[in-house]
Amino acid sequence: MQAIRWHNPFDIRVESLPIPEIQHPDDAIVKVKLAALCGSDLHIYRGHGGVEKVHTCGHEFIGEVVLLGSSFGADTQGRPKLYSSLKVGDKVVSPFTTNCGECHVCRLGYTARCPDGALFGTPILEGGQAQYVRVPKAGGTLFNLSNPDTWSSALPAQDKERALTGIADVSLLMLADILPTGVFAALQALNHPKVQPILTGRPWPLCFSPGISAAEGNEISLTSEDRVVTIAIIGLGPVGICAAVSLLDALATHQTPFRIVATDLLESRREKMKAVYDAISNSGKGSGEFVVLSAEDAKQYINKSTGGVGATAVLEVVGHPDALASAYDLVRAFGVVVSVGVHGAPPVPFTGRQFYNKNISFDFGRCPARAMFPAAFDLLVKRQDVFGEVGKPASLIDRVVSFDTAAESYRSFDKGQVGKVIFNPWA
Repeated sequence: MQAIRWHNPFDIRVESLPIPEIQHPDDAIVKVKLAALCGSDLHIYRGHGGVEKVHTCGHEFIGEVVLLGSSFGADTQGRPKLYSSLKVGDKVVSPFTTNCGECHVCRLGYTARCPDGALFGTPILEGGQAQYVRVPKAGGTLFNLSNPDTWSSALPAQDKERALTGIADVSLLMLADILPTGVFAALQALNHPKVQPILTGRPWPLCFSPGISAAEGNEISLTSEDRVVTIAIIGLGPVGICAAVSLLDALATHQTPFRIVATDLLESRREKMKAVYDAISNSGKGSGEFVVLSAEDAKQYINKSTGGVGATAVLEVVGHPDALASAYDLVRAFGVVVSVGVHGAPPVPFTGRQFYNKNISFDFGRCPARAMFPAAFDLLVKRQDVFGEVGKPASLIDRVVSFDTAAESYRSFDKGQVGKVIFNPWA
């Protein structure tokens, strides 16, 4: 088979390898139909991941099951449903990490940190930018797109089944990483305890005690301006845009007054965000303010629009100390910073005193993509006005290319010259 391989920093090659085989009864072998190039792939590409071993790249793929280990179809009582229902020939999409689906961590929904999990596209686990890929713990990892009864959804069953037949694979591939991560970032911010006074209209900590009347205390009622949630998004790559779309949808659904300030250092990414926002139907925009600005303009806008208070929450979707420093500057006292960017070895640019002096909460880390799949799928279906096409100004995916262009695609993506790139291993 053909596979895209990392050899050294900035050294990407396409090589022939043996087709992977079943190594454990829980394994599945998937014939990859499409694989994606992700911003987090660039950390290893640039040599920032502490990686030295040659390996197959990529952690986003969609394909067809061609071989299953002996665990499938056997006595599966107490195990994830897929061990009894997944079949050869089923179309599947994989989250970017494997997870058993059975341990305490997975049962709680924190699938990204399963003790038996592994990240695709690393020396630990060969990646999906290949014609075939081995998926360990496949019954707890994969999503069976051929059988919508195997996951929950807010959509009616008929709508879910109709959506699966009508949505293109390039769109479904977003469920491997970028869309669940964007939804995760938005969910973390909107459900954070420090955001609840604004969303509930009740001061802290009465926002957690609906049975206690605020009128009985000495508190002054919140004003209409107090009820406006201000959220900044730093980083407008594919994940940042997915986070923006998710935020807009959630705030529109709940009719929450808001300001969203989206910023990126690259003008091309800011223009992409503007095009995506313009393409969203009114039902997904709500009635708040949405602006896309340069870093300095964003800082001035937030300062002016909040009377110097700062943003309620900041989503950091870059994975760089400079972006974290900007998030700290933009967020209000008693605010929250949600960081889903992949960070490397450099320390965070703060002291404990800085944290203390602003009462800031920081949420860091990897998205539990397997757990986030149902919410991401529902948003994908709802927002086909922005997730449904390729190569348009408002498309998250810029192009679908063959493996022959792998080295050049990595170089162009690294320089910000292209957006999301999808590889067709068979072209």
